[in-house]
Amino acid sequence: MLAYLRTQMTSALEARAALKTEMDSVLTAPTAEERELSKDEASQFAERRDAVKAKDKEIEELSAKIKDLEEDEKREQRAAEILAAHQQTGERRERVQVVSEAETYQRGGTDSYFKDLFRAQQRGDVSAMDRLRRNDEQVRDGMQKRALTTTDGSAGEFVPPLWMVDEYVALARAGRVVADQIAHQPLPPGTDTISLPKLASGTATAEQTTQNTGVQNTDATSTSVSASVTTIAGQQVVPQQLLEQSPINMDQILLADLAADYAIRLDTFVINNNAANKRGLLNASGINAITYTDASPSVGEAYSKVGDGIQQIHTGRFLPPDKIFMHPRRWAWYTVSLDTAGRPLVVPSENLPQNVLAAMSGVVSEGFVGTLQGLPVYVDPSIPVNLGAGTNEDRIIVVRSSDVILFEGTPKSETFRETKADQLSVLLRFYNYAALHSERYPKSISVISGTGMIAPTF
Repeated sequence: MLAYLRTQMTSALEARAALKTEMDSVLTAPTAEERELSKDEASQFAERRDAVKAKDKEIEELSAKIKDLEEDEKREQRAAEILAAHQQTGERRERVQVVSEAETYQRGGTDSYFKDLFRAQQRGDVSAMDRLRRNDEQVRDGMQKRALTTTDGSAGEFVPPLWMVDEYVALARAGRVVADQIAHQPLPPGTDTISLPKLASGTATAEQTTQNTGVQNTDATSTSVSASVTTIAGQQVVPQQLLEQSPINMDQILLADLAADYAIRLDTFVINNNAANKRGLLNASGINAITYTDASPSVGEAYSKVGDGIQQIHTGRFLPPDKIFMHPRRWAWYTVSLDTAGRPLVVPSENLPQNVLAAMSGVVSEGFVGTLQGLPVYVDPSIPVNLGAGTNEDRIIVVRSSDVILFEGTPKSETFRETKADQLSVLLRFYNYAALHSERYPKSISVISGTGMIAPTF
């Protein structure tokens, strides 16, 4: 759960950075023109400021939860350390050098090397110390001695490996970038389908031909769009011995990994699911499909296709898009591209000159990376890269994110001993429910595809 919350925190911070960029962009024109904000600009600024405040509240809540769990984890680690300390036998083991057939200690003789060690160390016996000293001199003078190494069978068993379990290496997993950048609502309980009424065709107006004549009368028609609730779940069966004998909490490690994998599956569900009433952004019916066909793709041509995707949302939804999603390899293609004079087309914002194609906020593996045509760009490794006839294409998604709604429940992590009691095993389970409304306004989504989106060459 702690890993899941930290992933949530990273996404929330990235989302806040994007919101702050949008809020600052409203002030660009008034600042340059040295004037007050217009009514529309003031409204936009207030709306974005409220969004930043709401995101700050979410971040504070996540921070508090993370702090509580970190404190719990520290207490568990301290308890494990105390337990390990009390389980030590306290037996003292002396380091000795084993020699064979030394003259001072003849086979069958009355003096014992180990007994003299005990007498010299524990009782301060002078005669025992003298015999040990003579034996050391005889060994140094070339008496037979046995060579030992750290190889098993040659005393290597006395040098055990050190397992730094507290520094275990977690499995590298992607986050849920796209899923966190669309509109969110809590999943309502007690249902398996969320349906929204929708106007299929609207009313109409027309100029009245003459006074006292009938005015335009057109009846609206309605339909609905539905989103089915899906379950994303995973489990792991572990022996009870592993939970009880391991010095660290293996159930927490495994449940955190299940939560991390859930984040990937939910993100993939939002991006690329293709089942009825569960379609992801790439497969929603009626979206703006922009085809980019080119055997030798160029950033300049791809740039115009992004512009096409933006204008199609303008003309089909009559409201602007607000985000662009792409795979990290596609953004990297932008960042390494040069103009005819060998100058980079995408540069860090602190080095921003005029007339560049895009601006880069920083080097980021996933999440907010910069702006393109005035829109924030987010990279997400979960965007597929095996699409198209050659199974080597990725996609660029331009979207008005508030038009896509993800309904998500509260993740649940559980352990069950009873069900596997006959095997002395424990079942760990993680699951959650979600529903996606991607087809409320299909014209709010533009997807750029085609051979121009094949794996870029660097």
